[in-house]
Amino acid sequence: MKSLIRWILNHIPRTVLQRLASWAVPVLGVLYTGRGKECPVCGCRKRKFLPYGYVTSRENALCPRCLALERHRLIWLWIERETDLATHPRKMLHIAPEVALMRKFKQIYASQSELYVTADLESPLATLHFDVQQIPLPEESFDIIICNHLLEHVESDHKALTELFRVMRHGGWGIILSPIDESREVTFEDDSITDEAERTRIFGQYDHRRIYGRDYADRLRQAGFEVEVIDYASHLSPAERTLYALTDERLYIVRKG
Repeated sequence: MKSLIRWILNHIPRTVLQRLASWAVPVLGVLYTGRGKECPVCGCRKRKFLPYGYVTSRENALCPRCLALERHRLIWLWIERETDLATHPRKMLHIAPEVALMRKFKQIYASQSELYVTADLESPLATLHFDVQQIPLPEESFDIIICNHLLEHVESDHKALTELFRVMRHGGWGIILSPIDESREVTFEDDSITDEAERTRIFGQYDHRRIYGRDYADRLRQAGFEVEVIDYASHLSPAERTLYALTDERLYIVRKG
């Protein structure tokens, strides 16, 4: 299964995967019948979750019902338990919308759909299509911004972050996550490496442009954000961390004062 999923991720275009995954992955989930793991996003119970990863497959990563990965499960737990979004929805921009989170947000915004905006450069799941480095929307348009695992793909993450800061309202908040190599003090990027196989070997994915280091929060601050780094998994019980198959990935909560 690991080899199959890794091959699919590396050989089928992302836009095709985004269209097929919502029905194809649940079919694979039939092989994992049981009750060892639970997805806090959709409530799915399985013996274990599916493996996932472009280079190295992670065990218990992908929920076969809603497609939530470890970070999506952690994000949802934080939003559900630490915010009032469910009872007081405010205007949200969801960049590169993930299926699992998008479904939950659409439920929250069902009676106020105009307050929930999805956007991506090319994803068929998004309503708007634009380059995050040049967002064609007015300043201070959104109270909440969700943007995960996108900055490692763009040419200039500083331009993208500056744009996200520009369209966030004062008093707003957001979650901006990227893959981080905690062993690196500073972020590594080298656009002279153009061979896809070599980029996959070095950056972990053929379309990644950088590997973030421990300076990630500082890069968010350089765009103007106030940043809170939360090891939210450590706030949960060991039993919950095991049940939900969470990793030690930290949440980066950004705010505009």
